[in-house]
Amino acid sequence: CGKLDYLQSLSVTTIYLNPIFYAASCHRYDTADYRMVDPMLGTEADFRDMCDAAHARGMKVILDGVFSHVGDRSPYFQSAISDPNSPYRSWFQFQHYPDRYTSWWGITTLPCVNKMDPAFLDYIIDGPYSIAVRWLMAGADGWRLDVVDELPDEFIARIRAAMDETVPDSFLLGEVWEDGSNKIAYSRRRKYLLGGETHGLMNYPFRTAALTYLQGGDAADFQSAMETIRENYPPPAFYSALNFLGTHDTARILTVLGAEYTPGSKEERAGFRLSPERRERGLALLRVAAALLYAFPGSPMIYYGDEAGMEGWEDPFNRRTYPWGHEDTALLDWFRTLGRLRAERESLQSGGIAYPLAAGRVLCFARRAGDEVSLCAVNAGAESASVDLPWAAPLAHDALSGQSFLAEGGRLHITLAPYDALLLTE
Repeated sequence: CGKLDYLQSLSVTTIYLNPIFYAASCHRYDTADYRMVDPMLGTEADFRDMCDAAHARGMKVILDGVFSHVGDRSPYFQSAISDPNSPYRSWFQFQHYPDRYTSWWGITTLPCVNKMDPAFLDYIIDGPYSIAVRWLMAGADGWRLDVVDELPDEFIARIRAAMDETVPDSFLLGEVWEDGSNKIAYSRRRKYLLGGETHGLMNYPFRTAALTYLQGGDAADFQSAMETIRENYPPPAFYSALNFLGTHDTARILTVLGAEYTPGSKEERAGFRLSPERRERGLALLRVAAALLYAFPGSPMIYYGDEAGMEGWEDPFNRRTYPWGHEDTALLDWFRTLGRLRAERESLQSGGIAYPLAAGRVLCFARRAGDEVSLCAVNAGAESASVDLPWAAPLAHDALSGQSFLAEGGRLHITLAPYDALLLTE
């Protein structure tokens, strides 16, 4: 609870927690006990207190539901392999009992569960005090389903129904790395966005398109990729998609944008730090990326520490502790400004989108809600760029720098500096 004021200073409205349940690892994607908060984090009472404090600030809390597999040290699996008559044996698929079993991507420490096994369904979803229901009653406002491709449609629909019955305004988010509207997973076309399963999806296509653009691609390709998603997704799913630049499954965005190359060995990546020159370039691009993230339709998500300038390649180097007292304060102020503008401007929250310019290193898009317009103009290139944009008002005010620009004949003529971002308002 002690850090909620900090999150509020960033205009955070939802806290998405990686797994909190008792597990053998630090990442806790190897659940040992769904009923127990990991002692490293605290207790269930602490969780309830945090939810109460978050709700008092108008924030929601989303939990990470890892229901495709458990940890091999969990009491469920240990009971199943030690007792042929265990009530948990049906949860798992044994090729040779008890030493050969189906595991997640062949990782034997992560035995897969039979998702549609009646006993497992009762424990996770259908029982009177099931896991899905229990933690909503404890204060959570929704679930993010880990590796949702590996969960059957019926499983997803049942957890959605249980959530709707328990907390009608709870939110169900799915982890999908591609276009979720036409995804085929395990030879089945999925139904994530047809109304009875998830409310929305993690928008990895946004991250992919944004990084391609930021690292030298054409802005027109970003527009094309995002317009395809907008065309394919139902409007509520598009405008609530979880947009991000990095997650616990990716390298730190500052490292990605600043590094000239990826070190070949894990040892090199462990000790890697950007040079001062490369860090400055990465920070400049990150400011552009953050403006794009906050201005674009959907829900912007920050992976903790990205706003403070944390570096690191893949897991575990992207999961270091937050640098309290050693943040990049200029970058932190940039994120706070973007968060405040997002919270203040309805056009950035729910407005439609139009692209007056998307070519080369320059990307400009406008959001409109009623009479309010916000126009994001970014230059991801190392050279200045002149832009000519439609603008109905006599003046355009850049909410990020405080500059004002005169419009002539309904047009704005602006020069964007290298690695520049403007958020124009009337």
